[in-house]
Amino acid sequence: MTATSACSLIKSGSKVHGAVSKWTLLKAYQLFIFLGMCCFGLLEFANPLWDPHLQQFTLVLGVIGIWRYSWWFVHALRAEHYHSRVFPKHRKKADRLWESGWRPEGVHILVTTFNENRKTTEHMLRSIINEYYNSEPPITIWLGSSCDHDEEIIANYLQLHARDLAIDLNIVRQNQPGKRMAIGSVLRAMSRAEISDDELVIFMDGDSILSPGTFEKSFPVFAARPELQALTTDEEVICIGPAWVEQWLKMRFAQRRIAMQSHAVSGKVLTLTGRMSIFKANYITKNEFIRILEADHLDHWLWGRFRFLSGDDKSTWYYLLTQNAEMTYLPDVVVSTVEYVEGSGFKRMAQNFQRWSGNMLRNGSRAIGLGPRKVGFFIWWCLIDQRLAMWTTLISPTVAASVSLLVDSRFIIAYFIWILFSRLLLSLCLFRYSREVFFSWPFLLYINQMLNAVVKVYSLFRLSKQRWTNRGNQSSEDKHHVLKNYMASYTTAVWVASLIVFVTYYTGVLNRPEWLQVRYLVFGN
Repeated sequence: MTATSACSLIKSGSKVHGAVSKWTLLKAYQLFIFLGMCCFGLLEFANPLWDPHLQQFTLVLGVIGIWRYSWWFVHALRAEHYHSRVFPKHRKKADRLWESGWRPEGVHILVTTFNENRKTTEHMLRSIINEYYNSEPPITIWLGSSCDHDEEIIANYLQLHARDLAIDLNIVRQNQPGKRMAIGSVLRAMSRAEISDDELVIFMDGDSILSPGTFEKSFPVFAARPELQALTTDEEVICIGPAWVEQWLKMRFAQRRIAMQSHAVSGKVLTLTGRMSIFKANYITKNEFIRILEADHLDHWLWGRFRFLSGDDKSTWYYLLTQNAEMTYLPDVVVSTVEYVEGSGFKRMAQNFQRWSGNMLRNGSRAIGLGPRKVGFFIWWCLIDQRLAMWTTLISPTVAASVSLLVDSRFIIAYFIWILFSRLLLSLCLFRYSREVFFSWPFLLYINQMLNAVVKVYSLFRLSKQRWTNRGNQSSEDKHHVLKNYMASYTTAVWVASLIVFVTYYTGVLNRPEWLQVRYLVFGN
């Protein structure tokens, strides 16, 4: 998508938030062709899946597939239950409160931005002003910034378009680098302003654009559910970059919709998205909350104590989790985010995975440590599954590669046909939660899963290494820890080798007599 078309898309908003017919005649034809290619592959190529000598390998793939796909099925069922049963009850109650005249005491919008594109910033502000006209709550925009560029754009735009509105602007210039310090500085200013506990605080990035009705659909949910402390919303992406990257990001957001709705059944979510989340003020103005945002850290057996660079949304989530606070997700409120992808799309993909996976791994272990009673069993098990999935995802390609190299080369063809069929089925499930249909998704889904698993395994032993290209290419990598880097490489190699040995031995690709022969050759007895 070009910058010009993206800007027009942001301005109109209709293509992002409006209803679009997904299944056209062309899409149905493409589905028919895709299925035909899979059937042709099964009929024309030698298929060894049910060869008596290879059935044990097929059984391993089948067991792993049943485990992973049944977990997907559980999430899909829970998501559908939330969408059709749980959420509509909350929505009706919230709508009645809004129609009766209920309004929040005050709304505080915490915006963090860093050298953002002018058009994107202006569209972000325009979306806030439009929401003010629809609901007219008293609004204070708290801008956490580090440069004159963003401050001038926002101040000038509000002076021109919101001079007579009840929208105030407070600029808080951070005195230390990083988004976390910007948020911390603003929260400290808020605490000095002594805002009441029931006022609402929106955490919002400078590249996030609110859809029509965001305020009136979000705010009364807190009144309808007095115990609710935070919520996050649906997201859509406007990508300025390669078309396949946009399709990949849209696929990620479709996956997010299923997962978020499934988690919300339990009254918790797995992240309070930094692009747009809303909080009650009673927790976030506390010094303990502010401090964990500013200086969240981890004590690691190899890397010692190190601070988190990105992942502020995970820190806010973790703090509320320790308080057993109720959180939820709104599937009918959409916030669009603008992604500028310059240079290699694959490089950006890998960088995003490293940031996301690192944030998940750094916070997942301590959240698991809180236990199922505080976290809730389902959410607690989801956290455990995140750590298991990076290894189980690598089992099937390990089986396919070892069998194809050491037993029967035809197995790799059957494996790829299996991948096409299985990822097509998963994509059909994702299409239920997407706004568009892309038949690149079966391929992107497999690449997404493999690359995500590899990056997670790599990051697991290098949790201190962080890089954030969106914030001026910040990096916390310490290149002087040569021995620690060697130890990280060694432990990675041991774990990966153990996985390969376990899989090849368990499936029978390598058997015990062969290992005894190796021992005899090495030790002589």
